[in-house]
Amino acid sequence: QLAITDLDQDEWSIGDIKEEQIESIEFGRIAATQAKQVIIQKIREAERNLVADAFEPRVGEMMYGEVKKQTRDGFIIDLGDNAEGYLSRDQMLPREQLRAKSRINAILYHVNRENRGAQLLLSRTHPEMLSALMQKEVPEIAEQIIEIRNVARLPGTRAKIAVKTNDHRIDPVGACIGMRGTRIQAVQQELDGERIDVVVWSDDPAQFIISSLEPADVSSIILDEDTQTADIIFSTNDQLARAIGSQGQNVRLASELTGYKLNMMLEEEYKQRQANESKAFIELFYERLEVDKDLAQALVDIGFTSIEEVAYVPVETFYDIEGLDDEAIDMIQERAKEVVIADELVKQQNMKEPSQELQDLEGMTVSWAYKMAQKDIITVDDLAEQAVFDLEDIEDLDTETAGKLIMKARESWFNE
Repeated sequence: QLAITDLDQDEWSIGDIKEEQIESIEFGRIAATQAKQVIIQKIREAERNLVADAFEPRVGEMMYGEVKKQTRDGFIIDLGDNAEGYLSRDQMLPREQLRAKSRINAILYHVNRENRGAQLLLSRTHPEMLSALMQKEVPEIAEQIIEIRNVARLPGTRAKIAVKTNDHRIDPVGACIGMRGTRIQAVQQELDGERIDVVVWSDDPAQFIISSLEPADVSSIILDEDTQTADIIFSTNDQLARAIGSQGQNVRLASELTGYKLNMMLEEEYKQRQANESKAFIELFYERLEVDKDLAQALVDIGFTSIEEVAYVPVETFYDIEGLDDEAIDMIQERAKEVVIADELVKQQNMKEPSQELQDLEGMTVSWAYKMAQKDIITVDDLAEQAVFDLEDIEDLDTETAGKLIMKARESWFNE
C-alpha cells in the first residue's frame, strides 16, 4: 500500500498496477511445520462449519447412507457429497449387525460444532426414527392428514405411536397399518422386527390412557392431573397381566406415551387402599380439627382429603352433612385455617412446635400457640413465666387476652 504522496503524479494514473518485489521472511523447519499445521487446522474448521451449516436445518430428518468404516465404538456412514455421519453402537438396535458397504437408514439427531469428535450424529433408536419411517410408508402422514402426536420405544423390541386424524372420514389406525398390514410390516422390517402398536390420540387423558393399554380392558380409572398420575383398576388378574405386558413393556410404554405415572391394581386392592386412606383421613380430621369420629367420617364421605380443603372450600360444600348448621361450619373452617397457618409457619420458618398442652389451653388458638413457640414459649409453664409485654408483638393477640392466657397458665401454681 502506497500513500498518495509516494506517487509521481506524472507517471501514474488511475487503474495502473505497480509491482514491487518484497523479500520473504525465512522460516525454519519448525516454524514452517507450525504454519502448515495452523493452515490445515483452519481449513478443517472451515470445512466443519460448512457441513454444520448445511446439516443443522436437517436435524430430525432420516438419512440414507452406506457403511464406510467400522470403529471401536461404532460405524462411519457415507452420506454422499463428502459428508460422513457417525452411528455409535448405543444408537443401534440391540441385535443389529452392520458390515462394510451395508446401506442403512438413520435419523440425524445432533450436529456437533466442536472441533473434536464426530460431527453428524446418527441414531436408529431415537423416537424420531419411527416417526420418519411411518411418514415414509404412510402417505396420509406425509400429507398431514394424519398427525403423529407422540412416540414411545423400546428399540428393537416394542413401540407405541399415538396418531390423530385431521379428516374424520379416515381411520388413523387402519391407514397406518395398511392393507393386510403391509405398511406397518415395512416399518417393522426396517427396525429388526420391532412390534409397533398404533394408538388413537385423544384430548381426554383418561381415554388416551385406556387406548394406550390395549388390548387390556380397563374397569375404571382415577386421574390426578396435578401430579400426572393415574390409578388403573382391572376386574381380573388376566386383564391386569395384559395391561402390564411381558417384563412390564406395555405399561412402561403406555406411561411414556401418555406422560402419566400409571398405578395398576385389581378392584379388591383398590377398595382396600380406599379403606386405608379413609381411615387415615378420619384420624387426621379427628386429631387436627378436634371433631368427633362421626363428623370426621362424614367429612371423608363427602370427599375431603386434606385440612386445606376443609379450610377453604365454599360453605355450601358442607350442606350435605346432616345436622351441621352454619355456626358449626364456621367453627370447623376457622379451626382448619388455624391448623393450615400453623403448619405453614413451621414449614417456612422451621419453627419449634408448641406442646399439645399449650395448644389445648382454654382461650388459646393454634396460631397463637405456634407464634409463642417461635419465642421459645413451648409449654404452659413457659407461658406462666411471661409478662403481658412479652406477648405484645404477637399478631391479633390483644393485651387483655394475653393477660388472661398468662393467668390461666399460672393456675397450676395455685393448685399445687
